[in-house]
Amino acid sequence: MELTEKQNIFADEYLVDLNATRAYKAAYPRIKSDDTAAAAGARLLRNVKVAEYIQKRMDDRAKRTEITQDKVLRELAKLGFFDIRKLFDENGKPLDIVSLDNETAACIAGLDVMDIYDGSGDDKEFTGYIKKYKVADKLKALELLGKHLGMFKDKVELSGQVDSNNPYAGLTTEELKKLIRDG
Repeated sequence: MELTEKQNIFADEYLVDLNATRAYKAAYPRIKSDDTAAAAGARLLRNVKVAEYIQKRMDDRAKRTEITQDKVLRELAKLGFFDIRKLFDENGKPLDIVSLDNETAACIAGLDVMDIYDGSGDDKEFTGYIKKYKVADKLKALELLGKHLGMFKDKVELSGQVDSNNPYAGLTTEELKKLIRDG
């Protein structure tokens, strides 16, 4: 799987952010046009050697990081199907962060804690906390899962035949030209 120096640069740069246009411009700095770089980058991605190299590097990275498509989908599902009631006890009181199970804690995107005091100066006494949980974006997680499952199409697919009442349908180019000349 021997790549040229430029192909190797392109492939390594592509692996940074999966942007073929930027990767092509990094490998071939004289190219300034985004359109040219996009077209050439797309062609390079179809090159068998380049594609095999990129896939091997992605597989190696998945093994090294233990990040797989299945793992990402499981995490998205966890966020998408999270039940907000898991943040509260049976009396409706918010649970302390340390008492949350791992699945619930994974859905927390942020936590703000504010100390509450009564009084002032020497009479100031700590009375409790105000805790604000920020949960992950459930809608975004569901959208990504839906896209993965092919539920939402960005393109409209048309099939079938369009019938029209075109009186010129079936005429050859020469016959059409004759009609135009004869007016």
